Amino acid sequence: MIRSILCLLAILGSVSIQAEKITAVGNPWPPFLDPAQSKKGIINEIATAAYATQGYEVEMSFVPWARAIDGVRNATFDILLGTWLTEERTKTLMFSEPYLNNSIKFIKRKGSTFDYSGLESLTGKSIGVVREYGYGDEFLSANNFKRPETKDFIGNIRKLIAGRIDLTLEDEIVARATIAKESPELLNKIEFTKTDYSTNALYVTSGLANAKHKELIEAFNKGLAIIKQNGEYDKILDSLNK
Repeated sequence: MIRSILCLLAILGSVSIQAEKITAVGNPWPPFLDPAQSKKGIINEIATAAYATQGYEVEMSFVPWARAIDGVRNATFDILLGTWLTEERTKTLMFSEPYLNNSIKFIKRKGSTFDYSGLESLTGKSIGVVREYGYGDEFLSANNFKRPETKDFIGNIRKLIAGRIDLTLEDEIVARATIAKESPELLNKIEFTKTDYSTNALYVTSGLANAKHKELIEAFNKGLAIIKQNGEYDKILDSLNK
């Protein structure tokens, strides 16, 4: 009898300390999100560390961006990593505190004299974008240039080099890492504008259709504050420079 009670207490104890699992999703976006890395990129590292302080375990999945954001909107997945803020997205997603910034630049064919000097400098051009990416409300509503869509960034690079679009845009760190991994021979065929298009904050988001969306975002915010205070956040970011 005593042995049975002790066994039951041991089982209950193991259950109580077991981390609750959160399903996270994103598209491959090295070095920020990278399925080839053991830690799956620094964004996943930040989210994993922040949520661990609140008793959660993050399970990461990679799918194309449009599927990722739709999956979070309809609560197939709990959280979306690496979200840019747009007014349209606030209608279906709850946003965390910002945790990282991207510096976005236009990418052009090597030898092009174009440099960005405001949206008016894009007049008449064809700018390749990724379907469902958030480039900012002003960019997406402008009517002085075209925005043909593709499903991923490397598709836009191939279209750029083939002359099917004039420009595309992405965080320079992400762009260089993605091209180096998938088609390194293309790196010497492109150039980045000297002037940034924008600096975009990154957020963790959860779909308003998810009954736990507020709990999940609040947990991340609390955990983010903790890992910034204890130095783990800076340690993760330092890995970018190694």
